[in-house]
Amino acid sequence: MGAWLEYTINGLIVGNIYALLAVGLALIFGVSHLINFAHGSVYMIGAFVGWFCLTKLALPLPVAFAATIAACALLGVAIERIGLRPLQGAARIAPLLATIGISFVLDQLAQLVFGPDPRSVPAALPNWTVVIGGATIGSLDVLIALIGGGAACVLYAFLRYTRLGWAVRATAQDRDAAQQMGVDVNAVNRTVFAIACALGGLSGLLVGMYYNSIDPSMGFQATLKGVVALLIGGLGNVPGAIAGSLLLGLVESYGVAMFGTSYRDLFAFVLLLAFLVWRPNGLFSSNRRLPPEPLTGTFLSNRLTLKLPRPVLIVLVLAAFALPFVAPSPYVLQTLTNGWIYGLLALSLTLVAGTVGQISLGHAALLLIGAYASGLLSVDLGWSPAVTIPLAGAITAVLGTLLVYPSFRLRGHYVSIATLGIGEIVGLVVLNWDGLTRGPIGVSGIPPLSLFGWALDDARSAYWLTLTILVGFALVQVRLLHSHLGRTWRAIREDDVAARAYGIRPNRYKAMAFAFGGLAAGVAGAIAAHQYSYINYQTFDSQVSILALTMVILGGLGNVLGAIAGAVALIGLPELFRFAAEYRMLVYGIVLLLLVRFRPQGLFGTV
Repeated sequence: MGAWLEYTINGLIVGNIYALLAVGLALIFGVSHLINFAHGSVYMIGAFVGWFCLTKLALPLPVAFAATIAACALLGVAIERIGLRPLQGAARIAPLLATIGISFVLDQLAQLVFGPDPRSVPAALPNWTVVIGGATIGSLDVLIALIGGGAACVLYAFLRYTRLGWAVRATAQDRDAAQQMGVDVNAVNRTVFAIACALGGLSGLLVGMYYNSIDPSMGFQATLKGVVALLIGGLGNVPGAIAGSLLLGLVESYGVAMFGTSYRDLFAFVLLLAFLVWRPNGLFSSNRRLPPEPLTGTFLSNRLTLKLPRPVLIVLVLAAFALPFVAPSPYVLQTLTNGWIYGLLALSLTLVAGTVGQISLGHAALLLIGAYASGLLSVDLGWSPAVTIPLAGAITAVLGTLLVYPSFRLRGHYVSIATLGIGEIVGLVVLNWDGLTRGPIGVSGIPPLSLFGWALDDARSAYWLTLTILVGFALVQVRLLHSHLGRTWRAIREDDVAARAYGIRPNRYKAMAFAFGGLAAGVAGAIAAHQYSYINYQTFDSQVSILALTMVILGGLGNVLGAIAGAVALIGLPELFRFAAEYRMLVYGIVLLLLVRFRPQGLFGTV
């Protein structure tokens, strides 16, 4: 009994930390209708600011708390003013993508400044404990509970009894009406981002003290946990965010008690998908809320589409096939082969996100499924890659469509969050399913590419095979886009309500798009597995999903040629600057921010 009481207390303490994150996300969503994917990065920055104050400056803990709150509040103001305010009036996907780019930039800057290694954070508190019913409560547990409760009370008083708090509530209820009544909505946004980021930074420092460890990569998982808690309570609902955080903390704590620490995150994302499917509005929001608008909207404009004449395209394809005779360097060919592999992933995502309008933030999971399918079939059954690669594509198409099918009834941000959660679940299942996937050890000894006994283990053969498959998928996809099916997909993207009115069943057509996209991504993952010879659950992680989205936006959402060009550019060009490899993710983030701000239709235009 005492052990379960201790797990309950631990769950509530962790839930208090999640609440500081989720409340900030709820405030931002309330006034901006935006899921701030940079919130976890602010949380990470807050942890490092507090660590610097405690360890390098030897400041007292209250001063470190004050410095963390001030620094993160200023960072929140900068994010709102520089990164998001210029995008007012743009489609809702634009600020969402901007926060992803900001997250990349902040995470990479922190890694460059502080290094990638974890740092320990001293608790700086008296080392006393109290035993109640067999459960141990320490001074840090009490401090976290007091900060969580105190922050909730202060926020309640601010929103209920101050003029600025009334303005925040009015803006959250109806932004246009509040502006017409004289409310400075820009000042409200600035205030909300300052409060939200201050709370997020404080939670990062508390987590560092609680687990005695921080690192520059801690922000992404924190964002996901905050989003899960936010969705449980209801988007934009502050009391719901607190309740959802406590529930999430308890579920994780009980799950760890029963199954082990490796299942902690899996329970969180399963809970996320359960709420998205059965109660997407959360526990404390009305079921009669108006359906959100599509994320893409006017972000997709074909007014500036760049169309190359067919003879030019033929010449470019022939030149690509002839390149190994001109530049036989294995390094160059291997780099371009990786570009073709990611080109297949970009083709998959540009169909799903650009043509159908389903913004997928977990697309790397399809690569992972394809890689494991082909790798396991080759290693365990001894089948030839000529058989396992197409089988892996088919398996990925089926599994990917089945996994994402429940999210087809969702719209707006919910689709992005659902695909992000599904991507994380796939990786966690691969990690924990030791009997099939070999768990954290991964799959090694995957045979090189071959075609019915003909070895393709040299760089030139792998290059030609991958390029041939890429061109084949591109031609089929172009044919589909110019068919009745393609026009139906675009109708669903523009307005699925109107499409339903015309008798179209959107779920069926979304499934077709995900199936074809899954086939392409699965084949790409399978080829990569045979190229790498070793894979594990981290081979294709969430950063690959965001990289794929950046490729698609760089080329132009829905644009087949643009997807391939974006993949080659973001995979091939950084190889020219290998001396600055540690800046790669920083460059990707800046590229994404610049595209969203100045060229949202991409280099080749959207289709």
